[in-house]
Amino acid sequence: MALNNSSLVWFRKGLRIHDNPALEHARKDSKHLYPVFVLDPHYLQPDPIAFSPGSSRAGLNRIKFFLESLVDLDSNLQKLGSKLLVFKGEPVQVLIRLLKQWDVKKLCFEFDTEPYYQSLDKIIKDYASSAGIEVFSPVSHTLFNPADIIQKNAGRPPLTYQSFLKLAGTPSPPLTSTSSFLPPVGVTGDYEILNVPTIEELGYGDISQEEFTPFKGGESEALKRLRESLNDKEWVASFEKPKGDPSAFLKPATTVLSPYLKFGCLSSRYFYQCVQDVYKNVKKHTSPPVSLNGQLLWRDFYYTVSYGTPNFDQMKDNKICKQIPWDDNDELLIAWREARTGYPWIDAIMVQLRQWGWMHHLARHSVACFLTRGDLFVHWEKGRDVFDRLLIDSDWAINNGNWMWLSCSSFFYQYNRIYSPISFGKKYDPNGAYIRHFLPVLKDMPKEYIYEPWTAPISVQSKAKCLIGRDYPKPVVDHAFASKDCKRKMGEAYELNRRMNGLVREEDLKGLRRKFEEDQDQSLKSRSQKQKLIG
Repeated sequence: MALNNSSLVWFRKGLRIHDNPALEHARKDSKHLYPVFVLDPHYLQPDPIAFSPGSSRAGLNRIKFFLESLVDLDSNLQKLGSKLLVFKGEPVQVLIRLLKQWDVKKLCFEFDTEPYYQSLDKIIKDYASSAGIEVFSPVSHTLFNPADIIQKNAGRPPLTYQSFLKLAGTPSPPLTSTSSFLPPVGVTGDYEILNVPTIEELGYGDISQEEFTPFKGGESEALKRLRESLNDKEWVASFEKPKGDPSAFLKPATTVLSPYLKFGCLSSRYFYQCVQDVYKNVKKHTSPPVSLNGQLLWRDFYYTVSYGTPNFDQMKDNKICKQIPWDDNDELLIAWREARTGYPWIDAIMVQLRQWGWMHHLARHSVACFLTRGDLFVHWEKGRDVFDRLLIDSDWAINNGNWMWLSCSSFFYQYNRIYSPISFGKKYDPNGAYIRHFLPVLKDMPKEYIYEPWTAPISVQSKAKCLIGRDYPKPVVDHAFASKDCKRKMGEAYELNRRMNGLVREEDLKGLRRKFEEDQDQSLKSRSQKQKLIG
């Protein structure tokens, strides 16, 4: 068969060779194959006013991880006789120009559920259709096709994990064959093809003082980490979320494969199959939702709900989200974001987030609960934005889903169950090694006070060279009082949602917010009077 056609594979996520149906389809029956990545200003444009170095959407840790993933992809393509063609600009404009110039007959790219890519993909597909170009856009970032599951559920996304599992069934297996060679890149014309840029070349300013994540991006690293995790068959078989130690940092208590799944350096189908293979060779193993494969199914659950829910990433006009009049308190938000809440467990986690771009899921639960329904009553969208910027594994569907869950805005409604910013961490790490590592200012504080340093006598604080209020902040709120107040507010907000049958208007929220403010003023007055009487 004569091979005359040129194909273009457009990488966005799916930064891998293994189990890559778009790449496999592009390779077949093609004389030339153009592997393209477009550096998109939407994600990479430097933002000098953001609260941390990076672009308007991502901090340096995730950008660095992403660039390492591109370098690794290019290296793996070169081993197959090809290379990654990197361009910079608005993706649709760049792609249409390349499709015309290179006379491409087949365009392949992985299906993406995110609204941003959905809108780009529609424009590209419309152009390709009018130009007679074949388009192949397979589902390979998830175990299942979210559209299929929604269709099985009468056009609605399933809103519980168990109902999702019943509809989902068994995932398709990964591709068994991996290419040993790829068709060569054709003539590229006079376009400027870039090398994968460095952090410095992208123009994010002076980064010499930045501490970078210990996790390196790329498919090679992902497969190595997967092999290491699966070697411990007993650990894989007995993995049970939400157990695990959130304070373990020298050797994290999870696989840390989430960033590799986020960028598609690791196929979730391949990961799932590898875990299933371990299960076949052990006497017993845990099951979903707590098992290791259960975590991959949770990922698909969030992808499916997000795909079928308009305005999934906001409270307003989001049908599955409780309408709650959160406080608009930037002072508390900044104290939380900058690790200055005065609660060492919370602050250490936020330092780890900034330095590593990653923390254990239970650590994420602690700080998300604290910011929202637990203590500070700040809007979950504000916390979501901080995670979205700083996490190397930040994923649109999962990040929004988890913040709604942890703020008791959707999926989980037991708002009386709160993660204590004092006792929860102490349960795992009574000596405070995690706190001492990420908050060295507290490294000499005796273990009796490490979780509540404000209770230490001044003599102890002096000896530890950490005076509370000078070297480390006083608590921004009194947890015992604040958590009680948050529970009351949540109860009233839930009652409003019940009364309005979910159709809460802006003026209803404003009215309840005014009531909360009046209640707070009254409460402060009565506390102040009590203190006067005591004094």
